[in-house]
Amino acid sequence: MDIPRKSRKVRRLVIRVIVAVITLVAIAAITLGLSRLEPAAPSVERQTLLIDTVKRGDIILEVRGVGTLVSEDRLVVSSRVSGRASRIVIHPGTPVEPNTVILELSNPQLELNWKDAQTQLKSAQARYNAQKASLFNQQLGYEAGIARTQADVNDAQLRYEVDKKQYEDDLISELQMRLSKSNVEQRERQLKIEQRQFDVFLNQTKPAQMVLEEASLEQAKSQYNLRKEEFESLKVRAGAKGILAAIQTPIELGEQIGAGQIVARVTNPNKLMARLQIPQGQARDVRIGLPAEIDTYNGLVSGRVSRFDPTVMEGNVTVDVSLEGELPPGARPDLSVVGTIEIEQLLDILYVGRPVLASADSKVELFKLIEDGRFAVRVPVQFGKTSVSTIEVLEGLIVGDEIILSDVSQWDTVDKIRLK
Repeated sequence: MDIPRKSRKVRRLVIRVIVAVITLVAIAAITLGLSRLEPAAPSVERQTLLIDTVKRGDIILEVRGVGTLVSEDRLVVSSRVSGRASRIVIHPGTPVEPNTVILELSNPQLELNWKDAQTQLKSAQARYNAQKASLFNQQLGYEAGIARTQADVNDAQLRYEVDKKQYEDDLISELQMRLSKSNVEQRERQLKIEQRQFDVFLNQTKPAQMVLEEASLEQAKSQYNLRKEEFESLKVRAGAKGILAAIQTPIELGEQIGAGQIVARVTNPNKLMARLQIPQGQARDVRIGLPAEIDTYNGLVSGRVSRFDPTVMEGNVTVDVSLEGELPPGARPDLSVVGTIEIEQLLDILYVGRPVLASADSKVELFKLIEDGRFAVRVPVQFGKTSVSTIEVLEGLIVGDEIILSDVSQWDTVDKIRLK
């Protein structure tokens, strides 16, 4: 009878346990080693990146903005009355004179008001003429009465002189002579009364009545002129010599126009300036009098900053540049332009091309090239003043360092990249 051998089974079991332990130890060691390894740097095509080298030298700080040419002599044309647009006479871009009609409106009520004012003026003029004739007739009546009374005075004086002579010759009685003298005195008193009445008429009554009629006539004339101006205002005129310019919302035929509504603009094409929109962050150093250069896409013209708006609109500051050089051909109001304003010149500084995410007086992390440009590592950089395409380097870089100017936000989670 055979007896089983237990030693062989035990030996196989021990071997298996040893193999398992070795395997577990190996797996743990490999895992620990892998955990301590750095992740592989992502690869980037070098040709897709914008790279620049840090330099030392002089730079000119500039700011740039887009805008349009505008006329320094501008006139906003508004409608004085309300009405419906019945005819657009001329369109933007047409030369105009002060009396050029650019738009015709219709308003039946204004025409009716003018005709009514005409009738009222004619009526007031007729009343004035009638009153004037009536007063003139009264004046003639006063003058005729005074003339008759003067004649009576003269007759009475002659009669008194005759009676006085006869009395001296004892031809008539004293009573008759006294009656004759009394008649003269009575006629003279009547003449004085009539003369005073005439004076009152000339100096008080007639002027007072004429003032009333003149006031009524002037009121009618004023009303007539007002209604006439309102009616004539239905023909909207340019008001100045220049070029008719477009407005933000063009007027359409049949549109109801309100009093005071802007219907057109008139510009002077011979006196232009550039109106630029400068980003808020760059506009803080802009000052009046700084030199500027305006690109009209058909030539360059020099100028100087003449005004800047103290308010910020949509992240931009409006800056006006007065043009000093000769305007290039084709320059006209509303022409799109690009303006560059020279802020100042910095001497002997470190500078580099302006990275996409860098701004003035900011500290950002950029990728600097190392190992002959095969890799790029993240480094903090302190920037100073900035220009259109360059920026001052204060800390973090030295002359000869190469940095990536392109947007690196997609690599925010890594500190190193490989350049292929």
